[in-house]
Amino acid sequence: MTDQPPPPARPALAYHLTEGTGPTIVFLPGYASDMSGTKALALEAWAKAEGRAFLRFDYGGCGQSEGAFEEQSFAGWRDDVLTMLDQVVKGPAILVGSSMGGWLMLLAARSRPDKVVGLVGIAPAPDFTDWGFTTDEKMALLQNGRIERESSYSDAPTVYTAKFWQSGEANRLMFGEIAIDVPVRLLQGQADAEVPWHRTTRLAELLRSADVQTWIVKDGDHRLSRDTDIALLIRAVEDVIQRL
Repeated sequence: MTDQPPPPARPALAYHLTEGTGPTIVFLPGYASDMSGTKALALEAWAKAEGRAFLRFDYGGCGQSEGAFEEQSFAGWRDDVLTMLDQVVKGPAILVGSSMGGWLMLLAARSRPDKVVGLVGIAPAPDFTDWGFTTDEKMALLQNGRIERESSYSDAPTVYTAKFWQSGEANRLMFGEIAIDVPVRLLQGQADAEVPWHRTTRLAELLRSADVQTWIVKDGDHRLSRDTDIALLIRAVEDVIQRL
């Protein structure tokens, strides 16, 4: 029997930790996003004003972290979240996940039930490797190894790789009860062109926790980063804290 080689080391991760009272609020960005987005910085400013612990960071290959973006996988980014929880966060954590970050927060909560005490999802997108790609796009990923899409947020196209897509498919959740028992608040825009709002209500159904609320913003888009949306996000975080 031959020894299996160790898995490759993850890239060194850039992060900003604000010390304060717990639980630590941990922000998880969306796909191809980073820790300098509007929601992350607004939550950090709120946390500093309230004297609360807050962590924002970049996944491997994103933002200020090391690594090449196209070499990353969904499972690698999941492991980055677990690394932050295990090595940086002291004590319990509330995860705030935006879009793909909402998928990662669910996996992290399931993997670290003694650490994660609450969740706030912003247009969470679990399993989007399944429903977020057309059949033609899936075929192109498998045949060519990558696809590009025009980005709504940047002049450069957004790249998706077969490595990322296959890794996401191996970590799908939305096929039965999701064994998470903490307070959960899900914020979802009904005008979201990327995550259909009914997917978030379905997620609420599948979560085992009895303390799950879905807050629908009728005119809200995918980003939910207007001042009124940010105020709602902060209210959701405060609501979860009060339930602990």
